[in-house]
Amino acid sequence: MRESIEAFVRDFPEPLAVMLLATLPVFELRGAIPFALGVLDMPVWQAYVWSVVGNLLPVPFILLFLGPVTKWAEDHWGGLHRFLERLYSHTRRRHTARFDRLRDLALITFVAIPLPITGAWSGALAAFVFGVERRKAFGLITIGVLIAGVVVTVLWQGGSSLFGIA
Repeated sequence: MRESIEAFVRDFPEPLAVMLLATLPVFELRGAIPFALGVLDMPVWQAYVWSVVGNLLPVPFILLFLGPVTKWAEDHWGGLHRFLERLYSHTRRRHTARFDRLRDLALITFVAIPLPITGAWSGALAAFVFGVERRKAFGLITIGVLIAGVVVTVLWQGGSSLFGIA
C-alpha cells in the first residue's frame, strides 16, 4: 500500500502531496499525517499544517454543492433521489434527538474523532443532513479537523516512539 501511495504522489512536491492525500475522503488527515511523518520524514509542524489545510479544502465545496446536487437528483435521477431521501430520512430519524441535544459539540466531536467514517467529509455531510448553516458548519468542522490533527499527530508520534517505527 505504501508503494502505491508513493507512486500516486511521486510527481508532486511534498507539501502538495500531503495536501492531496488529506483531501481524499478515504485518507483525510488520518492518512496524510502518518504518510508525511513516516514516509516523507516531514517536520511535525509541516505535516500537521499541510494535512489540515488539505483536509479542509473540500469542505466548502461539499457544503456549497451538496444541496444543489441533491436537488438536481430529485429532478433528473429518480433512483438516486429515492436512495438519498431514504438515507437522509433514516439518518435524521435515528440521530436528530442526539444531534440536537449537543448540536455544535456533536459536529466537532464527530469530525475530531479519528475513526473510519468520521472526519471532514462526513462532518460536512452530517451538517447538510441536519441543516447546520454553512458558515457555522465550516467553523465547527475546522475546529474538529484541528483537534483530529493533534490527536493523529500525538498518536503517530507516541506509536512510532513506542514501537520504533518512522
